[in-house]
Amino acid sequence: MVVAYTTGAGHTAKLAEAIIFGATLDGIQSSGIDVKTLPENTDDKAWFTLHEAHCIVLGSPTYMGGVSAPFKAFMDASSDFWMEQRWADKIAGGFTIGSRRSGDKLVTLQHLAVFGAQQGMVWVGQGIVGGRGAGQKQSLNPDGSWLGLMATSSTDKNDMIDTATRQTAQEFGKRLAQATLRWNAV
Repeated sequence: MVVAYTTGAGHTAKLAEAIIFGATLDGIQSSGIDVKTLPENTDDKAWFTLHEAHCIVLGSPTYMGGVSAPFKAFMDASSDFWMEQRWADKIAGGFTIGSRRSGDKLVTLQHLAVFGAQQGMVWVGQGIVGGRGAGQKQSLNPDGSWLGLMATSSTDKNDMIDTATRQTAQEFGKRLAQATLRWNAV
């Protein structure tokens, strides 16, 4: 599993860390699938890592109703091997974070999912029924997203994401790890 993401203030990085933690809790590393994060710059070694991965998790903050400019550049650069369908049949999932409850984060997840489909990937969405209703305490999947992991940044500058969001990201990582193991029979 490779987590390919961009981050602005660090919130997306916090989600990526939680996803990786959740994936490793499920024993994916001991099953022969390595879990890692791409370096900041996508060089030949990073592309090779992506091509060899069984699962690619895509993450971008939502800026102005879409993926960040650096993530869009990453997506555009992948067109060099798109015709070859180098990522076909790999497990994929996506995550995003924004400063507002809606913030049009669904558009970002849709962009990531369409990108995965164009690459021939098998998309895995969020599997937690959750959200918050009036008068209810916070639960997992507080933003109520199904297409992928959608989060709202915390006002706590030290933590950046709240406990429910961190736990949701860990569960999403676990779900992606389990899907990867099933799909690849590793």
